[in-house]
Amino acid sequence: MVGPRAWLAGLFNRSANKRTEKSLDKPLTPFQEQRLKKLQERLQTPFDETRPDHQEALRSLWNAAFPDVALAGLISEQWKEMGWQGPNPSTDFRGCGFIALENLLFFARTYPVSFRRLLFKQGGKRATWEYPFAVAGINVSFMLIQMLDLQSEKPKCLPGKNFVRLLGAFELMDAQWLAMQASYMEFNEVLKVTREQLERELSLEDVHRIKDLPAYNLLYQ
Repeated sequence: MVGPRAWLAGLFNRSANKRTEKSLDKPLTPFQEQRLKKLQERLQTPFDETRPDHQEALRSLWNAAFPDVALAGLISEQWKEMGWQGPNPSTDFRGCGFIALENLLFFARTYPVSFRRLLFKQGGKRATWEYPFAVAGINVSFMLIQMLDLQSEKPKCLPGKNFVRLLGAFELMDAQWLAMQASYMEFNEVLKVTREQLERELSLEDVHRIKDLPAYNLLYQ
């Protein structure tokens, strides 16, 4: 782990210096190209608060976070409890689009223990002024899109070529947050350090699936 506190040295024990020109020049398979194209199409979809499927996805996210609490509406002060900036979550999607909501919903359904631990800031010595969960999730999605060069015709960087799904990115960010004993004003620095760590992990030559990433070990189902 990079940054002020090397808190995960034992977990990340493989060298990130194994980059080779051969790895960078290796062409994508037809299947990989197809999946990349579909992903890029999804990246172009903005969040549209008038679309029923987008509305349903937002409600589903609320139900995953607060299954026993009825939602008053898609515009409600309740959304602030999840870490949105205001009563209307749609205003927070401008920088990333619908895929950010899809990522949060996938996280909630696939790794509910990790999802709820981060949402409710469970475990570790937390800061008095914590990062807002939902907005942080959008920032993580946006960081991954940039870091992995996913909007290019073909990713040119080794992390982008190794990318399948970065399920552990949010957990990694939270762990770095705790290690740095950060508060809200340091969120951008934490995100920067998280990106550097993910780039290192994705640059390993022996990463062939998501479970090969050291960050994957942070996830709990």
